[in-house]
Amino acid sequence: MDAPLLPATTASPDETRAVGRRLAEFLAPGDALALSGELGAGKTCFVQGVVEGLGGNPADVSSPTFTIAHEYAARIPVYHMDLYRLASLAEARAAGLVEYFERMDGVCLVEWPERVAGLMPPGTDVLVFAHAAGGRRTISRG
Repeated sequence: MDAPLLPATTASPDETRAVGRRLAEFLAPGDALALSGELGAGKTCFVQGVVEGLGGNPADVSSPTFTIAHEYAARIPVYHMDLYRLASLAEARAAGLVEYFERMDGVCLVEWPERVAGLMPPGTDVLVFAHAAGGRRTISRG
């Protein structure tokens, strides 16, 4: 992904979603983004923006912490994963998550990728979400 929009600082969830909408313009089938950052740093808001930017319904997006993966219909399908509850690559494989990366028809957005080292495919772009002063959030390339 070659997106000149980062780093970005946002002051609200709406602004974080707007960054996702703009970055969606640079995504293509087969792309994978690792979304790294603390709880509440804006990762799911960003995913809502990406889904909207790809023509999907952002209201469909929720954190997949308990289901591990959600699929969203859009111009390019979006596969949204949350690895927070996983402890190993074996668990990720057993959950079928590797299969999402083998599908070349959609975009994979993965929250908490550091929880399962070795899962993300080569060429994955890493985005780092962080809390900043004044309730702001920063999004940068990792």
